[in-house]
Amino acid sequence: MSGILMMIIALVVLGGAYLLYGRYLQKKWGIDPNAKTPAYELEDGVDYVPADTNVVFGHQFASIAGAGPINGPIQAAMFGWVPVLLWILIGGVFFGAVQDFAAMYASVKNKGRTIGYIIEEYIGKLGKKLFLLFCWLFCILVIAAFADVVAGTFNGFAVDEAGLVTSNIFANGAVATTSMLFIVEAVALGFLLKYTKMNKWINTAIAIIMLVAAVAIGMNCPIYLSRGTWHLIIFAYIIVACVVPVWALLQPRDYLNSYLLIFMIVGAIIGVFVANPSCNLNAFNGFTVNGQYLFPILFVTIACGAVSGFHSLVSSGTASKQIKNEKAMLPVSYGAMLMESMLAVIALIAVASFAEGQAAEQGLVTQPQIFAGAIANFLSVTGLPHELVFTLINLAVSAFALTSLDSVARIGRISFQEFFIDDDTDMDNLNPFVKLMTNKYFATIITLFLAYLLAKVGYAEIWPLFGSANQLLSVLALVACAVFLKKTKRQGCMLWIPMAFMMAVTFTALSMTIIKLSKAFMTTGLTLGTTLQLIFAILLLILGVIVAIQGVKKLFEKNEAKAEA
Repeated sequence: MSGILMMIIALVVLGGAYLLYGRYLQKKWGIDPNAKTPAYELEDGVDYVPADTNVVFGHQFASIAGAGPINGPIQAAMFGWVPVLLWILIGGVFFGAVQDFAAMYASVKNKGRTIGYIIEEYIGKLGKKLFLLFCWLFCILVIAAFADVVAGTFNGFAVDEAGLVTSNIFANGAVATTSMLFIVEAVALGFLLKYTKMNKWINTAIAIIMLVAAVAIGMNCPIYLSRGTWHLIIFAYIIVACVVPVWALLQPRDYLNSYLLIFMIVGAIIGVFVANPSCNLNAFNGFTVNGQYLFPILFVTIACGAVSGFHSLVSSGTASKQIKNEKAMLPVSYGAMLMESMLAVIALIAVASFAEGQAAEQGLVTQPQIFAGAIANFLSVTGLPHELVFTLINLAVSAFALTSLDSVARIGRISFQEFFIDDDTDMDNLNPFVKLMTNKYFATIITLFLAYLLAKVGYAEIWPLFGSANQLLSVLALVACAVFLKKTKRQGCMLWIPMAFMMAVTFTALSMTIIKLSKAFMTTGLTLGTTLQLIFAILLLILGVIVAIQGVKKLFEKNEAKAEA
């Protein structure tokens, strides 16, 4: 199969899904364009801030994408292009996009509250407590994994086997400079958007000018720092990003990045149609490859490109608090997920364009490098400089991961705080312990400290556990949303098959991970990294099973339906 044919299939399936299935869900669940959304009802200037649809879409898309839709399909390509493409399209349309839409819908209908509060309201307080603990542990995993990805992307030095620096890496240095400029420009744009109230087209033009200027400066003034130094800088940045008002950094940064990411996707699509790369992958390599089983490995490896529990945290944790009108929920949630599935298809086409061993011969080792190298190869056919395109794609990938860090750190902090608060908690008379635990600065520091320790283990060690935990989180989100839809007399049967299938996938994957780590302990002993992974895996599995059982019981009990939200 050629790259063009694969792209056409994806465009038709995903575009048709938005127009048909997305609108079907919107009609079944009901959208009230005249309803006062939580962004207005609870506006506080920090988390609840009304924003235009394009701004919230930029936040949602940039936050949920991360490195997942690029890394996952490239890693899963070992099974062949057919199972990867099928799961991206089927999972994206009927699993991931449905989950994202349902999570945002349930949140907006419940005062912009997180999935944790949805669970408390419709399943029970114990379920909420366990879910928030699960979310907090999961967020630590995500922060650690993505922080290491970004630090690797910014690392300015190539080293030999002895660890000695052999040369500077220009592309990484340029990406680092541009990304740091993005942060400064985002703050400036945030104040501009808040206090000038200019036409959105003027805002768009300013954002694009800022984007081009940052790229130009980055290409001419690269920063060369080590991976370890970037770890420290990135975590220092996340501490600030986690506590400042969303309008001051989160919204404008995502707004800027969304243009870069959309340009990247459009450029990649053009590159595929111009270059028409051949597919050098086998259609199917069997149910077992290199000791890895297609079930469940394929479904936890291709996370964000098909279905990701992390998306439900963004949909209900930050984006739902910025929705101006309920009509915006369909494009912001369902639409953003389908665009991410398109990115996953592009990643599959990218890795398929290389013959066996060809990427390594070109010095492309990591998944982001393989992706960037392939897109640069495609677009160089049009006459664009290969090095420029390669640098820009690397920049876009780092923007994905860094933006996800902004959001997940805030969600982790909020999950930690909410764990100690119930609906009936008197916020004006908290005891000293609860007051400390719910302090946003303390919650931020303890979350990021544990994530920093885990990040030192390395991305490659964290990713397998992240994938399993991420998909288990999708199970819990689907259960919570299904219960919400039932209790409010809305049709939710479209969530049941995804929920049951992902239960089988995640419980199997986490059990396999625990067995593998336990065997490592029996043979070679546990290192700090494997010890942390084993502890996290056991805790996540126990918490996930308990919350899932509680939710399923609520889903099938025959009690009175709750009044419509």
